[in-house]
Amino acid sequence: MLPEYTRSQLALRNGQDRDEIWVAYQGEIYDVTKSRLWRRGQHYEHWAGQDLTDELKDAPHTEYVFDKFSVVGLLKK
Repeated sequence: MLPEYTRSQLALRNGQDRDEIWVAYQGEIYDVTKSRLWRRGQHYEHWAGQDLTDELKDAPHTEYVFDKFSVVGLLKK
């Protein structure tokens, strides 16, 4: 069973407040720390520590981009 995190806890994993760089998508939290595209917690106009579910529709890639990252938790509703 994966641990659950609140939005506030996710927000701390933004690559600046802590070393972890996490983003959420459809209720799952992904660790993108090792991605060179998320250095310093920013990826184009997106910031880590947030739920990106609603923003993916504007991205030039599909949800399959998350397949290469580990799920580290679930976002509490």
